[in-house]
Amino acid sequence: MATSKEFCDYVLENLQRIGEASARKMMGEYLVYYRGKLIGDICDNCLFLKPTQSVLRLMPDAEREYPYEGSKTKMVVADDVENMELMAEVLNAMYEELPEPKKKTKKK
Repeated sequence: MATSKEFCDYVLENLQRIGEASARKMMGEYLVYYRGKLIGDICDNCLFLKPTQSVLRLMPDAEREYPYEGSKTKMVVADDVENMELMAEVLNAMYEELPEPKKKTKKK
């Protein structure tokens, strides 16, 4: 089941209260970015976060699932995107752990 635009907007609306958040549509689902870094996916109307050390530490009881069939990585399900205190702590800690985005080179 593809994610609805309304659910993606709902997640982004909550994440944007914390900082610069955006999403890019990819095959009916969405890639989610925080301050330019890829933090997870929205698949089947559910927010999945990369299982970084800080996410696992701050959300120890969160479910871990594959975001889509064929995925190689079990990700952390973020059930309560309206919990601004927790989400701010998680996103800011993730941001510090994740690598900088790769620079795109222009083709000649």
